[in-house]
Amino acid sequence: MAAEKKIVANLKMRVPAGGATAGPPVGAVMGQYGLNSMDFVNAFNAETADLRGNDVIVKLVVFDDRTFEFRVSGVPTDDLILKALGIKKGSGKPHMEKVGKLTQAQLTEIAEAKLKFTNGNDIEAAKKQVAGTARSMGVEVE
Repeated sequence: MAAEKKIVANLKMRVPAGGATAGPPVGAVMGQYGLNSMDFVNAFNAETADLRGNDVIVKLVVFDDRTFEFRVSGVPTDDLILKALGIKKGSGKPHMEKVGKLTQAQLTEIAEAKLKFTNGNDIEAAKKQVAGTARSMGVEVE
């Protein structure tokens, strides 16, 4: 049996889907660990081509033998909420100033999009997570 690879780093990056380049942030992070950034860029762009136009969260695990694995965690929930409401940003004072209202239909749509990336087992758990994010942004949930 082969020896277990030792993990050198667990990283999280926000990268444009289908549009990663060897420049920052990817190149800077990969270079720091002596990795070939184009190996990541080509695989990532192929995997996220269908999400083009959105930023996605990528979790990257770097091993001691200069290899890596990555997992795409989907579009950030706050981006989906902002897009659904057509607003630029959340509230600076979320408990006092509200910036919009999310309908149950919008909440369900966002929860369905996030379901495969969350640790919840069902749509109701995902809806609760999305609603919590919305409230912290100053968005009311119907």
